[in-house]
Amino acid sequence: MPTLMIQGTTSDAGKSTVVAGLCRALARRGVSVAPFKPQNMALNSAVTPEGGEIGRSTALQACAAGIAPHCDMNPVLLKPETDQGAQVILDGQVYGHMGALDYHAFKRQARASVLAAWERLSSRFEVIIAEGAGSPAEVNLREGDIANMGFAEAIDCPVLLVGDIDRGGVFAQLVGTLALLSETERARTKGFIINRFRGDIALLESGLDWLTTYASKPVLGVLRHLDGLLLDAEDGVGLTGRESDQPELHIVVPMLPRISNHTDLDPLRLHPRVSLSLVSEGQPIPPADVILLPGSKATACDLAWLRAQGWEAAIHRHLRYGGKVLGICGGFQMLGDAIDDPEGQEGPPGVTPGLGLLPMRTRMVAGKQLRNVRGTLVGPLVGTHASTLTGTVSATVLDTPAGEGVAVSGYEIHNGVSEGLALERPLMHLEGRPDGAVSADGQVLGTYLHGLFDEASACTALLSRLGLEDKGAAAVDYAAHRERELDRLADALEEQLDMAQVLELLGQHGCQH
Repeated sequence: MPTLMIQGTTSDAGKSTVVAGLCRALARRGVSVAPFKPQNMALNSAVTPEGGEIGRSTALQACAAGIAPHCDMNPVLLKPETDQGAQVILDGQVYGHMGALDYHAFKRQARASVLAAWERLSSRFEVIIAEGAGSPAEVNLREGDIANMGFAEAIDCPVLLVGDIDRGGVFAQLVGTLALLSETERARTKGFIINRFRGDIALLESGLDWLTTYASKPVLGVLRHLDGLLLDAEDGVGLTGRESDQPELHIVVPMLPRISNHTDLDPLRLHPRVSLSLVSEGQPIPPADVILLPGSKATACDLAWLRAQGWEAAIHRHLRYGGKVLGICGGFQMLGDAIDDPEGQEGPPGVTPGLGLLPMRTRMVAGKQLRNVRGTLVGPLVGTHASTLTGTVSATVLDTPAGEGVAVSGYEIHNGVSEGLALERPLMHLEGRPDGAVSADGQVLGTYLHGLFDEASACTALLSRLGLEDKGAAAVDYAAHRERELDRLADALEEQLDMAQVLELLGQHGCQH
């Protein structure tokens, strides 16, 4: 079954983007195509229809191909919990927690799962576009490799190598990577793609000629930097906020060391009336209308980081001035009285005091919650609203909750069960059950739902509860935005990539645009 693998000289070279663009371009030509990533290490993940967990970038690529995501598309997902350990997701389900050395020894077993998943996928689709991880030139990880050339060699597929010119030194990236490959690996590398080019292509042409001659391999394309491209990211690489010209709602987000599913923030980046600030370690905490605590893969450890950075005092001060706080998933768990992890599901066993903003406790238990869900917003919003951006406080009582009954949808990926009085005032109902909580004064809100801002109506209703006046359709339908961006990406690849050579590598040379 034809498989083409896209590998990169570095992490974030553009592999995920190229695979997504190729999936959309091939699907538009009528090719039955699926993405495949043998092994991924990321904290942004998605829930498949069958209830499994895969990397979010792979789910995006499935969307680009016009198909539902499936666990076979990403059989091994590593979710870092510490600098030396990760949760191992195998075939969509939690397999266990492993240190780096333990996982290195486990790769032989993982290899069997990878090849079996690829075979199943190949039986259902005409073409597979596979994506590597990191770089194939990481010589210390070559033994037992299943992420890059080890996989390509096992199934005997061609490889294209992507380099990021925006980082500088792209010729050294490409030639140096090639030099560290074995003879057979160099032979299966059929050409280069240069990504994120800016400027006059004429200034690059002599270098392209040199590279083609030196490496005896063609440059299949120079992909220009796409301004403003915003698609579901693989991980935390390249995270940026957004400064609005005239912000009506200022939201600040602490950049937790183990932040997960930060794609929740993407619709807020696109909102013209929202200013989004991401605060990293050591940076001052700016005044804001809303503090948003995002998801976390290691909730207790990230809560300790928050305290060390001064966020706990800042949050309490923010609330005294009438500001709002929203916690999502791990951020929601932080809002309670305590986080109890007796078996060490997310770190060292023990009980960690929460922020004490909602009367509830969370107990980490084995068995991750994985589901796509739909529901409606509920729960009262009564109390004061204030802007710590301007320093003003105004009393507001809303008899009818903003957006009550508005449809919401998203997905749950979390360990832990929360219990307590706070849950008697839920933020929403999902599949007939309550989810989240709202404080009695309406200032503190929390939910387990990821993707809660993706639908424009839900985003508008939620931001209204957080203090943004509803003035009509300003929120973005993120699903429609994603489709437009994927088409824009595919258009760029059709124009700037030698698609005839790509189709020939896939045995699809007769496929017309």
